[in-house]
Amino acid sequence: MKQDQDAPKVIIGLGEILWDIFPDGAKFGGAPANFACSTAGLKTIPAEVFMLSAVGNDELGQKATEKLEAYGVGIDWLQQNDKMTGQVNVTIDGTGSASYEFATDTAWDNLSWSDDLVELAAKTDAVCWGTLGQRCQPSQRTIEEFVSRTSPDCLRVLDVNLRPPFWTQPLLKSSIQLANALKCNEEELPILSDTFDLQGDAWSIMMQLQRRFALKLVAVTRGSQDSILLLEDQKTGELERSQLPAAPTNVVDTVGAGDCFTAAIVLGLLGKMNLSDLHQWACRVSSYVCSQAGATPVIPKELRQPEIRHIQ
Repeated sequence: MKQDQDAPKVIIGLGEILWDIFPDGAKFGGAPANFACSTAGLKTIPAEVFMLSAVGNDELGQKATEKLEAYGVGIDWLQQNDKMTGQVNVTIDGTGSASYEFATDTAWDNLSWSDDLVELAAKTDAVCWGTLGQRCQPSQRTIEEFVSRTSPDCLRVLDVNLRPPFWTQPLLKSSIQLANALKCNEEELPILSDTFDLQGDAWSIMMQLQRRFALKLVAVTRGSQDSILLLEDQKTGELERSQLPAAPTNVVDTVGAGDCFTAAIVLGLLGKMNLSDLHQWACRVSSYVCSQAGATPVIPKELRQPEIRHIQ
């Protein structure tokens, strides 16, 4: 646990770094990397954002490092190993539908544990990770070890990111048990319901998840429809609810919008924003990402973390 409450917040994106290889070129990605870049671009509170992952000793690894630095994400904890940097070959068919082929045994699959990560975990205020980054044993062990060593006050955000065939029910169960905040989309919520034998509508399922796993936050995004937040008041223990329609926008692509939404939620909670302001801001920034090409557009100054009105 941090001793200096005035020190800058430490926020970690944990897991995969990869490049989507399209016919017309490569695009930087990976949900935790998108989260880290969005967090660095949105923050106005004193905070340092780092990426804990691994890249290869290759051209894409060098480009990934440069990309993170350009967004203001710290690379102090970015490992390099002899595996290839993560890649996903994207094929577009005649109807415009995309198919994805993930390269196997890549650098981020081999994220390794080191003793100096103990100190980083102890001073981490928020960490965001998912199930995809744990598809291989080396990274799964390192991710579980890191998250388990963060303090009880750390915001542990599981963005489930279920990508078949790279998840199992045991993995999902062990991951959510480490988390104290959960984010998923409208396709993943029914899977969570089936996995944990939950019943009812979205609100009911979210409340059951919150109770069963003692979660501070449950967030569900439902595309162009809406998003729902369930937040536990840290003083009273009562649950606050917020449901907002998606902000209207001209959609260019939706890649990275959910990761930006998560980034805003994390910053809002660390900055003690009230739920209404936090949710409205998250909707605005994710809508902006949808209006731009790519997962991590530069965030305009007027959309960065707003003046904070503290939770009463």
